[in-house]
Amino acid sequence: MTILVTGATGRVGRHVVDQLVTRGAAVRVLTRDPAKADFAKGVDVAQGDLLDLDALRAAISGVRTLFLLNAVTGDEFTQAILTLNVARQAGIDRVVYLSVFQADRAVNVPHFAVKFGAERMLDQMGFGATILRPTYFIDNEVMVKDAILQHGVYPMPIGSKGVAMVDARDIAEVAAIELIRREAAPGKLPSETINVVGPDTLTGADVAAIWSDVLGRSITYGGDDPSGFEQTMASFMPPWMAYEMRLMAERYVSDGMIPEKGDRERLVALLGRPLHSYRDFARALAAAA
Repeated sequence: MTILVTGATGRVGRHVVDQLVTRGAAVRVLTRDPAKADFAKGVDVAQGDLLDLDALRAAISGVRTLFLLNAVTGDEFTQAILTLNVARQAGIDRVVYLSVFQADRAVNVPHFAVKFGAERMLDQMGFGATILRPTYFIDNEVMVKDAILQHGVYPMPIGSKGVAMVDARDIAEVAAIELIRREAAPGKLPSETINVVGPDTLTGADVAAIWSDVLGRSITYGGDDPSGFEQTMASFMPPWMAYEMRLMAERYVSDGMIPEKGDRERLVALLGRPLHSYRDFARALAAAA
């Protein structure tokens, strides 16, 4: 049988496809633009998106296991609702869903609320699902690299509680392992939730100190006020999305993203290797600049 990967050309999805191919899985991807789907030979590329029902039904045909990744869009929940309904009608009962850390708590943040709604659908519709709840992506720091490298400021308002930022490669490998485990099982497996976290819980001041060390010059933390961050984000994304990013940042400041006991140990055991660190990412980003 085949594993269908949605969101396959994004930061996480692309790594998921590569990990599945490396492990010998039969993979199909659903993408709006096949020209961006430069995957390994043998990956089946289906054109369409999660709102194109004909394309979605065609992509799901012959699939037993689904990796569902919804980008943060204004119609994200509609995409999830349609996809899960079409999947169930096609007989799919094995899903790995990319949610978000503490989706059940930060419900004032739109994409957190959407993902918690999708989690409830998976439960109530009878899927056997692995729900992955990653923290803030280390890879998102590419958006603020100019502020760091050119202006000496780490501008992301993550506060002093701490955020266990996670590398997209770690998220993807966990997803691939779970997809193959569910695909290979003789029947539907019980659902479970995995918090996908990074090796270090970092405050805004901690991150600025890492960058200062990596670059050999002083980098200042921009502070906890999210208003300036929202304005900056609105310069290159829709205002509604920039406001959503502000709401998310406010949650970082008020609550942090702090792993639960055993989260890191579970991931290291699952992966069989250490988790990727923020410091290593910073070094690589600085070297590539």
